Amino acid sequence: MPAGTPVVRAIDVHKSFGDIHVLRGISLRVDPGEVLCVMGPSGSGKSTFLRCINQLERIDGGELWVRDELVGYRLRDGRLHELREREMARQRRGIGMVFQRFNLFPHMTALGNVLEGPLRALRQNRADAVTAARGLLDRVGLTDKYDAYPAELSGGQQQRVAIARALAMRPYLMLFDEPTSALDPELVGEVLDVMRTLADDGMTMVVVTHEVGFAREVGDTLAFMDEGIVVESGPPRDVLDAPEHARTREFLSRVLG
Repeated sequence: MPAGTPVVRAIDVHKSFGDIHVLRGISLRVDPGEVLCVMGPSGSGKSTFLRCINQLERIDGGELWVRDELVGYRLRDGRLHELREREMARQRRGIGMVFQRFNLFPHMTALGNVLEGPLRALRQNRADAVTAARGLLDRVGLTDKYDAYPAELSGGQQQRVAIARALAMRPYLMLFDEPTSALDPELVGEVLDVMRTLADDGMTMVVVTHEVGFAREVGDTLAFMDEGIVVESGPPRDVLDAPEHARTREFLSRVLG
Protein backbone atom coordinates (compact mmCIF):
# COMPACT_ATOMS: atom_id res chain seq x y z
CA MET A 1 0.00 0.00 0.00
CA PRO A 2 1.52 3.37 -1.00
CA ALA A 3 2.66 5.58 1.87
CA GLY A 4 -0.06 7.96 3.01
CA THR A 5 -2.90 5.80 1.71
CA PRO A 6 -5.81 5.69 4.19
CA VAL A 7 -7.13 2.31 5.24
CA VAL A 8 -10.72 3.53 4.77
CA ARG A 9 -11.86 6.49 2.69
CA ALA A 10 -15.55 7.23 2.22
CA ILE A 11 -16.47 9.95 -0.26
CA ASP A 12 -20.12 11.07 -0.35
CA VAL A 13 -21.38 7.52 0.30
CA HIS A 14 -25.11 6.87 -0.10
CA LYS A 15 -27.16 3.79 0.71
CA SER A 16 -30.91 3.23 0.51
CA PHE A 17 -33.23 0.39 1.39
CA GLY A 18 -36.25 0.93 -0.79
CA ASP A 19 -37.54 4.42 -0.08
CA ILE A 20 -35.47 4.78 3.10
CA HIS A 21 -32.29 6.78 2.50
CA VAL A 22 -30.04 5.41 5.26
CA LEU A 23 -26.69 6.96 4.32
CA ARG A 24 -26.93 10.43 2.83
CA GLY A 25 -23.44 11.45 1.87
CA ILE A 26 -20.94 9.99 4.35
CA SER A 27 -17.37 11.25 3.99
CA LEU A 28 -14.82 9.87 6.48
CA ARG A 29 -11.17 8.84 6.49
CA VAL A 30 -9.33 6.32 8.67
CA ASP A 31 -5.54 6.25 8.51
CA PRO A 32 -3.29 3.28 9.39
CA GLY A 33 -3.25 2.65 13.13
CA GLU A 34 -6.12 5.04 13.77
CA VAL A 35 -9.17 4.29 15.91
CA LEU A 36 -12.36 5.91 14.60
CA CYS A 37 -15.25 5.82 17.04
CA VAL A 38 -18.74 6.38 15.63
CA MET A 39 -21.61 7.43 17.86
CA GLY A 40 -25.22 8.34 17.20
CA PRO A 41 -28.82 7.36 17.89
CA SER A 42 -30.42 4.15 16.68
CA GLY A 43 -31.27 4.35 13.00
CA SER A 44 -28.59 6.91 12.19
CA GLY A 45 -26.81 4.57 9.74
CA LYS A 46 -23.80 3.60 11.86
CA SER A 47 -24.12 -0.17 11.45
CA THR A 48 -25.02 0.17 7.78
CA PHE A 49 -21.82 2.11 7.20
CA LEU A 50 -19.79 -0.71 8.76
CA ARG A 51 -21.60 -3.29 6.69
CA CYS A 52 -20.78 -1.33 3.54
CA ILE A 53 -17.08 -1.31 4.43
CA ASN A 54 -17.20 -5.09 4.81
CA GLN A 55 -19.29 -5.56 1.66
CA LEU A 56 -22.25 -7.00 3.52
CA GLU A 57 -24.17 -4.17 1.84
CA ARG A 58 -23.44 -2.52 -1.50
CA ILE A 59 -23.38 1.28 -1.66
CA ASP A 60 -25.68 3.13 -4.06
CA GLY A 61 -23.60 6.25 -4.63
CA GLY A 62 -20.28 7.88 -3.90
CA GLU A 63 -17.00 6.04 -3.45
CA LEU A 64 -15.80 3.73 -0.69
CA TRP A 65 -12.14 2.77 -0.71
CA VAL A 66 -10.38 0.23 1.50
CA ARG A 67 -6.66 0.64 1.19
CA ASP A 68 -6.21 1.45 -2.49
CA GLU A 69 -9.16 -0.55 -3.83
CA LEU A 70 -12.73 0.46 -4.51
CA VAL A 71 -15.06 -1.62 -2.35
CA GLY A 72 -17.22 -3.92 -4.47
CA TYR A 73 -16.19 -2.45 -7.81
CA ARG A 74 -13.33 -2.28 -10.28
CA LEU A 75 -12.65 0.83 -12.36
CA ARG A 76 -11.81 -0.17 -15.92
CA ASP A 77 -11.79 2.00 -19.04
CA GLY A 78 -13.46 4.78 -17.09
CA ARG A 79 -16.41 2.60 -16.04
CA LEU A 80 -17.29 0.80 -12.82
CA HIS A 81 -17.74 -2.97 -12.95
CA GLU A 82 -19.16 -4.97 -10.06
CA LEU A 83 -16.79 -7.50 -8.56
CA ARG A 84 -17.58 -11.19 -8.63
CA GLU A 85 -18.31 -12.90 -5.31
CA ARG A 86 -14.85 -14.48 -5.25
CA GLU A 87 -13.21 -11.07 -5.71
CA MET A 88 -15.37 -9.55 -2.98
CA ALA A 89 -14.41 -12.40 -0.65
CA ARG A 90 -10.74 -11.63 -1.31
CA GLN A 91 -11.27 -7.96 -0.41
CA ARG A 92 -13.30 -8.89 2.66
CA ARG A 93 -10.70 -11.36 3.95
CA GLY A 94 -8.46 -8.68 5.43
CA ILE A 95 -11.30 -7.04 7.37
CA GLY A 96 -12.34 -8.48 10.72
CA MET A 97 -15.80 -7.73 12.05
CA VAL A 98 -17.23 -8.20 15.53
CA PHE A 99 -21.00 -7.89 15.89
CA GLN A 100 -23.34 -7.08 18.78
CA ARG A 101 -24.24 -10.75 18.99
CA PHE A 102 -21.38 -13.16 19.21
CA ASN A 103 -22.51 -15.52 16.42
CA LEU A 104 -20.28 -18.36 17.62
CA PHE A 105 -20.85 -21.88 16.35
CA PRO A 106 -22.59 -23.50 19.34
CA HIS A 107 -21.36 -27.00 18.50
CA MET A 108 -17.69 -25.94 18.48
CA THR A 109 -15.37 -25.18 21.37
CA ALA A 110 -13.72 -21.79 21.73
CA LEU A 111 -10.65 -23.21 20.01
CA GLY A 112 -12.76 -24.73 17.24
CA ASN A 113 -14.49 -21.40 16.58
CA VAL A 114 -11.16 -19.61 16.23
CA LEU A 115 -9.73 -22.36 13.99
CA GLU A 116 -12.59 -22.44 11.48
CA GLY A 117 -11.48 -19.47 9.35
CA PRO A 118 -7.76 -20.22 9.15
CA LEU A 119 -8.40 -23.86 8.22
CA ARG A 120 -11.20 -23.34 5.71
CA ALA A 121 -10.51 -19.91 4.22
CA LEU A 122 -6.75 -19.52 4.61
CA ARG A 123 -5.94 -23.23 4.19
CA GLN A 124 -3.40 -23.11 6.99
CA ASN A 125 -1.54 -26.14 8.23
CA ARG A 126 -3.57 -27.47 11.15
CA ALA A 127 -0.70 -27.66 13.64
CA ASP A 128 0.32 -24.07 12.89
CA ALA A 129 -3.31 -22.90 13.02
CA VAL A 130 -3.86 -24.54 16.41
CA THR A 131 -0.74 -22.90 17.83
CA ALA A 132 -1.85 -19.51 16.51
CA ALA A 133 -5.44 -19.96 17.74
CA ARG A 134 -4.28 -20.83 21.24
CA GLY A 135 -2.05 -17.77 21.19
CA LEU A 136 -5.01 -15.57 20.25
CA LEU A 137 -7.18 -17.02 23.00
CA ASP A 138 -4.32 -16.36 25.40
CA ARG A 139 -4.16 -12.79 24.08
CA VAL A 140 -7.83 -12.16 24.93
CA GLY A 141 -7.50 -13.72 28.37
CA LEU A 142 -9.05 -17.13 27.71
CA THR A 143 -6.11 -19.46 28.31
CA ASP A 144 -8.25 -21.82 30.40
CA LYS A 145 -11.21 -21.88 27.98
CA TYR A 146 -9.82 -23.61 24.87
CA ASP A 147 -12.20 -26.56 25.24
CA ALA A 148 -15.25 -24.67 26.54
CA TYR A 149 -18.40 -24.47 24.38
CA PRO A 150 -20.23 -21.14 23.94
CA ALA A 151 -23.02 -22.22 26.31
CA GLU A 152 -20.39 -22.64 29.02
CA LEU A 153 -19.03 -19.11 28.59
CA SER A 154 -20.26 -15.75 29.84
CA GLY A 155 -21.29 -13.11 27.32
CA GLY A 156 -18.02 -11.28 27.78
CA GLN A 157 -16.05 -14.46 27.23
CA GLN A 158 -18.05 -15.27 24.10
CA GLN A 159 -17.37 -11.81 22.70
CA ARG A 160 -13.65 -12.24 23.39
CA VAL A 161 -13.74 -15.53 21.47
CA ALA A 162 -15.42 -13.62 18.63
CA ILE A 163 -12.59 -11.08 18.67
CA ALA A 164 -9.98 -13.86 18.63
CA ARG A 165 -11.83 -15.49 15.74
CA ALA A 166 -11.70 -12.24 13.74
CA LEU A 167 -8.01 -11.77 14.53
CA ALA A 168 -7.26 -15.30 13.34
CA MET A 169 -7.85 -14.12 9.77
CA ARG A 170 -4.89 -11.73 10.14
CA PRO A 171 -6.89 -8.57 9.39
CA TYR A 172 -5.40 -5.15 8.71
CA LEU A 173 -8.72 -3.54 9.74
CA MET A 174 -11.13 -4.39 12.56
CA LEU A 175 -14.77 -3.29 12.61
CA PHE A 176 -16.74 -3.37 15.86
CA ASP A 177 -20.51 -2.93 15.76
CA GLU A 178 -21.53 -2.02 19.33
CA PRO A 179 -19.59 -5.00 20.70
CA THR A 180 -20.65 -4.40 24.32
CA SER A 181 -24.34 -3.57 23.83
CA ALA A 182 -25.51 -7.15 24.47
CA LEU A 183 -23.41 -7.58 27.62
CA ASP A 184 -24.30 -7.20 31.26
CA PRO A 185 -22.65 -4.05 32.65
CA GLU A 186 -20.10 -5.95 34.73
CA LEU A 187 -18.83 -7.77 31.62
CA VAL A 188 -18.31 -4.68 29.44
CA GLY A 189 -14.89 -3.85 30.84
CA GLU A 190 -13.25 -7.14 29.92
CA VAL A 191 -14.15 -6.67 26.25
CA LEU A 192 -13.11 -3.01 26.18
CA ASP A 193 -9.76 -3.97 27.75
CA VAL A 194 -9.07 -6.32 24.82
CA MET A 195 -9.98 -3.56 22.37
CA ARG A 196 -7.68 -1.11 24.17
CA THR A 197 -4.84 -3.61 23.81
CA LEU A 198 -5.51 -3.94 20.09
CA ALA A 199 -5.42 -0.15 19.73
CA ASP A 200 -2.16 0.01 21.68
CA ASP A 201 -0.73 -2.62 19.32
CA GLY A 202 -1.52 -0.38 16.33
CA MET A 203 -4.60 -2.11 14.92
CA THR A 204 -6.68 0.12 12.66
CA MET A 205 -10.24 0.08 14.01
CA VAL A 206 -13.69 1.52 13.30
CA VAL A 207 -15.82 1.18 16.43
CA VAL A 208 -19.54 1.89 16.63
CA THR A 209 -20.12 2.41 20.33
CA HIS A 210 -21.97 4.27 23.06
CA GLU A 211 -19.05 3.78 25.46
CA VAL A 212 -18.08 7.41 25.96
CA GLY A 213 -15.10 6.61 28.19
CA PHE A 214 -13.62 4.27 25.59
CA ALA A 215 -14.10 6.84 22.82
CA ARG A 216 -12.43 9.53 24.93
CA GLU A 217 -9.46 7.40 26.00
CA VAL A 218 -8.79 5.24 22.94
CA GLY A 219 -10.30 6.99 19.93
CA ASP A 220 -8.25 9.20 17.63
CA THR A 221 -11.36 10.55 15.92
CA LEU A 222 -15.00 10.63 17.01
CA ALA A 223 -17.74 10.97 14.40
CA PHE A 224 -21.30 11.73 15.46
CA MET A 225 -23.91 10.51 12.97
CA ASP A 226 -27.60 11.30 12.78
CA GLU A 227 -30.15 10.60 10.05
CA GLY A 228 -27.52 9.26 7.68
CA ILE A 229 -25.03 12.12 7.82
CA VAL A 230 -21.91 12.94 9.82
CA VAL A 231 -23.07 15.87 11.93
CA GLU A 232 -19.58 16.56 13.28
CA SER A 233 -16.27 14.83 13.79
CA GLY A 234 -12.94 15.57 15.39
CA PRO A 235 -10.74 14.64 18.34
CA PRO A 236 -12.95 12.82 20.86
CA ARG A 237 -12.30 15.25 23.70
CA ASP A 238 -13.31 18.19 21.51
CA VAL A 239 -16.52 16.57 20.33
CA LEU A 240 -17.46 15.27 23.79
CA ASP A 241 -16.52 18.32 25.85
CA ALA A 242 -17.39 21.12 23.43
CA PRO A 243 -19.72 19.86 20.68
CA GLU A 244 -20.44 22.45 18.03
CA HIS A 245 -23.89 21.27 16.98
CA ALA A 246 -27.08 21.31 19.01
CA ARG A 247 -27.97 17.78 17.87
CA THR A 248 -24.67 16.44 19.20
CA ARG A 249 -25.20 18.26 22.52
CA GLU A 250 -28.71 16.83 22.82
CA PHE A 251 -27.51 13.27 22.13
CA LEU A 252 -24.60 13.48 24.57
CA SER A 253 -26.80 14.92 27.31
CA ARG A 254 -28.99 11.81 27.05
CA VAL A 255 -26.08 9.38 26.87
CA LEU A 256 -24.31 10.99 29.82
CA GLY A 257 -27.50 11.40 31.82
